[in-house]
Amino acid sequence: MSKQTILGRVTQLAKANIHALLDQAEDPQKMLDQLIREYTDNIREAEEAVAATIGNLRLMEQDHREDVAAAQEWGTKALAASRKGDELRAAGQTAEADRFDNLAKVALGRQLQSEKEAKSAEPTIAAQTEVVDKLKSGLDRMKAKLTELQAKRDELVARARSAQAQNTMLDAVKNIDVLDPTSDLARFEEKVRREEARAAGKQELAASSLDAQFEQLETLTDSAEIEARLAALKS
Repeated sequence: MSKQTILGRVTQLAKANIHALLDQAEDPQKMLDQLIREYTDNIREAEEAVAATIGNLRLMEQDHREDVAAAQEWGTKALAASRKGDELRAAGQTAEADRFDNLAKVALGRQLQSEKEAKSAEPTIAAQTEVVDKLKSGLDRMKAKLTELQAKRDELVARARSAQAQNTMLDAVKNIDVLDPTSDLARFEEKVRREEARAAGKQELAASSLDAQFEQLETLTDSAEIEARLAALKS
């Protein structure tokens, strides 16, 4: 997998809009489980690829440090050979002086080659460093997304369980309403009230009949008194 492919894949996954995906899902919990599996697999693959990229970068950095150190070392050797040549030339040993001057030139050539190699590697190292930084950042965002996915899934499962429990309770309450024993009590109470009213009606009727009889008795008494008084007048 190339660096560009890795970077594009990590960036795409890191920018994924979880809420939009869930809005389009027929079964959000199932989709979340699938996303979690995919994110976990992709993170593992991306980590391996990024680790390889970082390893290559570290090798280039190590080669660069070795080239810089070699350039410094060859410069030191060139200086030492040049000074030795100057000493020999001052002592009149021209042939030996030329030999050390030639050694100084060889060392300077090696120094120049090491400097060129170090300099040519610097743009690549800079570019690779930027890629690695982006990959690391993308991986961090992917891991944050995975944590968000896992939390969202736990929340969704908890809400589903709560809704299921609530529906179960409401179904039980509805069944209680359908089979409510108090409705039978209400009908029995109504029957008792009707019986009580019926008894009260009979009692009232009986009382009315008794009052009529006493009124008739009072009328007979008054008639007897009138007849008695009439007889007294005639006598």
